[in-house]
Amino acid sequence: MNLPRRRFLQLAGAAALPALSASAIAQAFPTRPVTIIVPFAAGGPIDALVRVLAESMRRTLGQPLIIENVSGAAGNIGVGRVARAAPDGYTLVTGFWGTHVVNGAIYALPYDVANDFEPVLLMSRNAQIIVARKTMPANDLSGLIAWLKANPDAAAAGTSGAGSRS
Repeated sequence: MNLPRRRFLQLAGAAALPALSASAIAQAFPTRPVTIIVPFAAGGPIDALVRVLAESMRRTLGQPLIIENVSGAAGNIGVGRVARAAPDGYTLVTGFWGTHVVNGAIYALPYDVANDFEPVLLMSRNAQIIVARKTMPANDLSGLIAWLKANPDAAAAGTSGAGSRS
C-alpha cells in the first residue's frame, strides 16, 4: 500500500496518541482526607474562617477536611509541622502576615517561609479599625494619640502577643 506522506504521519500520530495520553494521565486528587492546620487556638477569627471555607472545599473535593488547631509560639509550631509534612498537598496551613512575614523577622525559624511553602489561596482581606466611645474627645488618629499621651493611665489595650496585629 502506497500512502502519501501526510496521510502516513496522520495515521502514525493517531496510533501513538493513546500511548502518549495514557502516560500523561495525572493521579486524581484528593484520594484521601486533607488536613488544614490552623496555627492558633480554636474559636478565633482564623479558625472560624477556615471552618466555613473547609465546608465548601469538602463539597467540591469530595473528601473530608480535617481541621487541626496547633497553637503556640505565635503560630510557629503549627506552621513548622506543615513545613515538615510530605509535600503532597494533603497537609495545608492557614497563614497570614504574622506567621509568614513577622515571625521570620523576629524569630530564627527551623524552616524557610519563602521556599518551604507555596501560596494556594487568598482567603480574605480585612481592614483594621480603631473605635472608641462617642464621649472620647479625639475625633481622629492624631487626636487619639495626643489624648493617650496626655492620659497614659486612662486607657487599656489588649494584644494576642508580640508581633501580632491586635
